Amino acid sequence: MDLNFKLQVFEGPLDLLLHLLEKNKVSIYDIPIVEITNQYMEYIREMQRQDLNVMSEFLVMAATLLDIKSRMLLPATETEEGEEEDPRAELVQQLLEYKMYKCISYELRDRQMDAEKVFYKAPSLPEEVVAYQQPVNVEELMEDVTLKKLNDIFQSVLRRQENKIDPIRSKFGRIEKEEVSLEDRMTYLTDYASSHRTFSFRQLLEKQSSKTEVIVTFLAVLELIKAGTIVISQEHIFDDIQITSKLAVS
Repeated sequence: MDLNFKLQVFEGPLDLLLHLLEKNKVSIYDIPIVEITNQYMEYIREMQRQDLNVMSEFLVMAATLLDIKSRMLLPATETEEGEEEDPRAELVQQLLEYKMYKCISYELRDRQMDAEKVFYKAPSLPEEVVAYQQPVNVEELMEDVTLKKLNDIFQSVLRRQENKIDPIRSKFGRIEKEEVSLEDRMTYLTDYASSHRTFSFRQLLEKQSSKTEVIVTFLAVLELIKAGTIVISQEHIFDDIQITSKLAVS
């Protein structure tokens, strides 16, 4: 059989296989592997006389076809499901995927060709036309406007602004950070302890004006206990804590 092909027609071995299948009018799902392999090998021999630089991938496919051809001659093996394994299955899957991508490439090529037929006209309006603005007749525009209508519009705008105000949060005062230092509280307690030999821990905290002062005063008490300046005592659980000063003058 004498077959002559031009290499530039085919983009790879799968392209050549699709051409042979279409030429022989056979289904991809039922490839006559012997006939197709013979035609493919004839093409390889023709290609050897033309260009040896692009033969590698075609030779790999030739080896694949020969392997499939030899496996077709052996007894069929069964899969785990008990079905006969088709040696052509992997090749069929590759051909189907290649054919799908090839069809998509044709679709994209057609869209590109259609897009090349679309032309756009650059804007050519005179500057006078572009800059033109329709004149406004103020008297005609305001002929139905009365003071009552203007007042109604103004009142509606005010109501919309009032509706945006949160009735609860708007009454909140400004939150400012209260500066109470531990050093100041310790100085205050030291002076207080110098004039009071014994005093109530509860009453001491009740004299503070804010939660921050209570916390910092409590920390100051701990520091003075640690320094040995004051001593605390409590007769029973939940009783008031008594603070005894070692600084108080008898």
